Amino acid sequence: MDTFNLLQPYKIAEETFVIPWALEAPPVGHFPMNSMVIRGAEPVLVDTGAPAVRAQWLDAAWSVVDPLDVRWIFLTHDDRDHAGNLLAVLAECPNATLLTTWFSIGRMAEEWETPINRCRFMTDGDTIDTGDRTLVAKRPPLYDNPTTRALFDPKTNVLWSVDTFATNVPTPMPETAAMSPDAFRDGQFFGGRLVSPWVALLDAQKFGTVVTDFQHLNAEVIAGCHCPVLRGPQIPEAYDLLRQLPGIPPWTEFTQADLDQWMAAAESSVPPEQPRPSGT
Repeated sequence: MDTFNLLQPYKIAEETFVIPWALEAPPVGHFPMNSMVIRGAEPVLVDTGAPAVRAQWLDAAWSVVDPLDVRWIFLTHDDRDHAGNLLAVLAECPNATLLTTWFSIGRMAEEWETPINRCRFMTDGDTIDTGDRTLVAKRPPLYDNPTTRALFDPKTNVLWSVDTFATNVPTPMPETAAMSPDAFRDGQFFGGRLVSPWVALLDAQKFGTVVTDFQHLNAEVIAGCHCPVLRGPQIPEAYDLLRQLPGIPPWTEFTQADLDQWMAAAESSVPPEQPRPSGT
């Protein structure tokens, strides 16, 4: 790509676009926070972005597709970085049906009432005909929410992997091909253990069977909320790294001692006449 900017949609396959965003995540770099649009005969929004950038996200989405043309909103799960703009999207897309789950509706009820008359349940293994393609819902190997479903488009062989293949990146980027081999490996190990710390409790053989089943979708392009796009040889490599996660010790979380050290460093770097970081 010649240019890459956050919240500027970019094409990853025929009629398929990622809306990229990222959070700065010191001291590990940045963490992607993406969503996707399938334009097609009956356009589909895949997740609805984070509320922190609501206005910019909506502008980005409508630069790809007219909201009046959107027919489907596939909500992978109800976490805020995926569902944060759902009500705004439903309001601007009056012709769209929300593809969700019973449990997601219940979990979101603590914050808002989802219009049940506009919902259709789509659970693991279900398909939906969107006019020029049939999309498949699939539970991914890793997830941080029990309602999670990935989405596969057999027409373009694009897989939205949700939180599986999550990785930190040194700087926001569109494709994992820009990462060094070491950064790619370390990022897969870090992201996988971060979003799914329970992976250390799994039987490696049973987990491997789940991974192989997911890999048999034979995706040629993998996009996800928390990773740049994967293509080519990095796809089988990512699956091989995924299989190794049950045998890797859990990620050690940052503690109060780390926070104290960061705050001390921040205090020492601020000129005396400016407000202290500890006071803001």
